[in-house]
Amino acid sequence: MFTGIITGVGRIVASHDLGSSLQHGKRLAIACPPAYLDDVGLGDSIALNGACMTVTSLDLPQKQFTIDISAESLARTTGLQIGAPINLEKALRAGDRLGGHIVSGHVDGVGRVNYFAQVGESWELRIQAPAELAKYLAYKGSITVNGVSLTVNRVSDKAEGCEISINLIPHTVQNTSLGLLKAGVGVNLEIDTVARYVERMLAAGTLPQKASA
Repeated sequence: MFTGIITGVGRIVASHDLGSSLQHGKRLAIACPPAYLDDVGLGDSIALNGACMTVTSLDLPQKQFTIDISAESLARTTGLQIGAPINLEKALRAGDRLGGHIVSGHVDGVGRVNYFAQVGESWELRIQAPAELAKYLAYKGSITVNGVSLTVNRVSDKAEGCEISINLIPHTVQNTSLGLLKAGVGVNLEIDTVARYVERMLAAGTLPQKASA
């Protein structure tokens, strides 16, 4: 589990195919900020742009770690190419502060940036979300964008999907990779876990009940 509070920005420095077919994934090497890996061990979970991955090797002198990512995960995420800055978050530990919201590290869909510009001291970010995620998005609800826990300020339903507007404070722009976004770029989205359970409970309530014996 994660909270959507980014603890470092890394960079993908190498990518190696794990096989010769499209069904094979890749091994990625990620360079980290100094001392970031001091408390990380093999098998630990780290979210990369919001996607939960497992540490498969560590190179502490080079400040790097590797992860193996499946073809399925590659097809359902974005922003995991060589050279790309990447938001990093270590898994939540018991007793840690829940500064953002409950995040699973499972990407629900890829959105598209429609607009990103400074407004006053902050920045407005508008994202076109896939139509199937629209029912989970609400005014003042939570959304994870490239691993960052954010609050939805406006929701606009459209024929092609749902556009959400988000306000980014200067700290978020300066300390995550979101400050590098521009119109047309894809972003990883994860809906609020609570919304997922609410939908399931409502759907279960409409199912026909079995007759008593």
